[in-house]
Amino acid sequence: MNTALRRSDGRPGALWAVPALLYFALFAVVPMALVVVLSFCRWNGLGSPHWAGTANWTRLLHDPDLGQSLRLSLLLTVVNWAVQTLICLPLGVWCAGHQRARAVLSTLFFVPLLMSSAAVALLFAALLDPNFGLAHAIGPWLGVDDGNFIGDPHLALWTVTAVVTWQFVPFHTLLYQAAARQVPAQLYEAATIDGAGRWRQFLSVTLPQLRHTVVTSSVLMLVGSLTYFDIVLILTNGGPGTSTRILPLHMYLTGFSSFDMGYAGVLAVLLLVAGTTLSLLVVRVTGFRRMTSRREGL
Repeated sequence: MNTALRRSDGRPGALWAVPALLYFALFAVVPMALVVVLSFCRWNGLGSPHWAGTANWTRLLHDPDLGQSLRLSLLLTVVNWAVQTLICLPLGVWCAGHQRARAVLSTLFFVPLLMSSAAVALLFAALLDPNFGLAHAIGPWLGVDDGNFIGDPHLALWTVTAVVTWQFVPFHTLLYQAAARQVPAQLYEAATIDGAGRWRQFLSVTLPQLRHTVVTSSVLMLVGSLTYFDIVLILTNGGPGTSTRILPLHMYLTGFSSFDMGYAGVLAVLLLVAGTTLSLLVVRVTGFRRMTSRREGL
């Protein structure tokens, strides 16, 4: 028993991973396996599914909305990653400092983190209403005379991106804040003695020390962007037209509006493969597996 709990090098044994593995198997592996089986069935959500072979997968090649949904999802993913990283990294480093009123401002920054996606979507649906919302007042200042940000097919996706960024910036800022506080103060003291300014210290000390967090945050952003759908559903429902019909929303509308659960299962498997491939690609390209901690004991 002691051997199972602790390895010869003093680290925890494999038995410690059993609860996490059981949880992962029950709530991740089993649902994914069921979705894969469902993708080979014909089912309207009622009664019993009927085996359809590869009919749903063949239909994937003739779906007129698939190409645009994939393109919009990839665009949303890349833009969200770029914008959120550029905001969260410096903001998290700043929040880790000791400036006056930093604690108060940090608390205000994290307020969106306390709200559910549905609450955020309903809040911005009211603010962006072109008739009586805040958008009616600020629209002319931003070049949108009627303030109809979510009713314009050229602006709707960028508006959704701004809302998603507003919601998730606090979470990733919190990751960078926690990591920045772990950077040894001796490194900054040595850099100061060498005459390095704030910007040089950020590039030569802070950024290299945060590389693990950059990779982790990037994977969470990229994979998470492929699952956004509730905010888009409430704000635009994929419109106007199909200008915001991203792949997760396409899957939801196929399954729960068209009651075509089999083909929705195919789209879910496609999302699963895309997310897994993307996360593995990021880990591979960044060399995350070869990274080792410089901190003693880790």
